[in-house]
Amino acid sequence: MQRIRLRYTKRGRLRFTSHRDFQRAFERALRRAEVPMAYSAGFTPHPKVSYANAAPTGTGSEAEYLEIALTAPRDPETLRILLDTSLPAGLDVVDAVEARTPGLADRLTASVWELRLDGVDPAEAERAVAAFNTAEAVEVQRRTKNGLRTFDARPAAVSLRTVDGPATLEATETHRAQADRPSDRCCAILRLVVRHVTPAVRPDDVLSGLRAVADLAPPVPAAVTRLAQGLLDEETGAVTDPLAPDREAAALLTAAAAATAPMPEGSA
Repeated sequence: MQRIRLRYTKRGRLRFTSHRDFQRAFERALRRAEVPMAYSAGFTPHPKVSYANAAPTGTGSEAEYLEIALTAPRDPETLRILLDTSLPAGLDVVDAVEARTPGLADRLTASVWELRLDGVDPAEAERAVAAFNTAEAVEVQRRTKNGLRTFDARPAAVSLRTVDGPATLEATETHRAQADRPSDRCCAILRLVVRHVTPAVRPDDVLSGLRAVADLAPPVPAAVTRLAQGLLDEETGAVTDPLAPDREAAALLTAAAAATAPMPEGSA
């Protein structure tokens, strides 16, 4: 059995697809691409696909991850292209590696989010961010299936700051198009690094925290995009690529195989 790990995106209108919607679309793509999937046992076999920490419905993402199990080996890049062409535009498979190390989910310990606040002055956002960062605790409420829950959103937020412009190409084009039109609407963009903790602290919880500590209330819903997720480097606050260990393991195996390969006859 071969395991392949994939990174995919949720862009444009596809950010409003639920995780269940994506599951259905992805299983159809597996059939279209004729991927030799391994199936579970039992009365209702299903493809062996492991999803990891999916983004909330309504948020975009450049860094969603899953793992599939195959019954026959396939080249990861060839498989990526087949799946990408079998999915609708916006659900794009952008990276693929063969799983050579354990624990992909264990390496997803933090996320980097971009929050676009249309109608918010950047100076006002800067003041709200400063209030959030200096607060010892930021209590927010979220409605769950068990009722209203109150928790502190501050410890999970590794860093929160304002930035000059969006990081993704899609957001940059939207930002430029709106800037080119005569308008009195301003825009603030925040960059958030948040730990994956229990209960999960989501970008909308941080927005609720900004409202609680600084009365920051965007006139329209924020456009939220996950830029990255992976292992948090506690010293630098950076979020590392969770597929890098698999690439490094593959490179070591390739180097070892080349070192032990017999030399061609007649070579010096």
